[in-house]
Amino acid sequence: MVTTTTALEAELLEIAGSVPDPELPVLTLQELGVLRAVHVRGAESVEVELTPTYTGCPAIEAMSLDIEQALHAHGIRDVTVRTVLRPAWSTDDITAEGRRKLREFGIAPPRVREVSGPVPVSLSPTRMLEPLRCPHCGSTDTELLSRFSSTACKALRRCLTCREPFDHFKEL
Repeated sequence: MVTTTTALEAELLEIAGSVPDPELPVLTLQELGVLRAVHVRGAESVEVELTPTYTGCPAIEAMSLDIEQALHAHGIRDVTVRTVLRPAWSTDDITAEGRRKLREFGIAPPRVREVSGPVPVSLSPTRMLEPLRCPHCGSTDTELLSRFSSTACKALRRCLTCREPFDHFKEL
């Protein structure tokens, strides 16, 4: 089934997409890649499809409320935000602009995978087999301090060159 997006849906998608992520306000929901679609259902009614970064993400409620407020401010009376779990969100959904903003904010963005599919998880030493660049000095000599940081989707790492700690947005 092929669906087409109307000009109004594209405009509303841009408005909803400009909402900042509640946990990483340096990124918009569009840059994070969690906003899937906006469908006009009537003269003043829309349905928004939103995918959480992981099932049970506590920020999904705040995202939904912020989207509703943004669309209400643009004259949409009835806004329904529907959680969509398929396709599942992946860090591959973060835009290039979002990755740039994470790096500038001091968070190492997730690496871009060349192939799609499941992400292998290995129980390895604290140094990664694949290099991860420090967002402060650019060195790839980094170590894992904690598998979890301020949110479940980030790990805490330290650069062994500049000795600065930094968050790494984990690949999912």
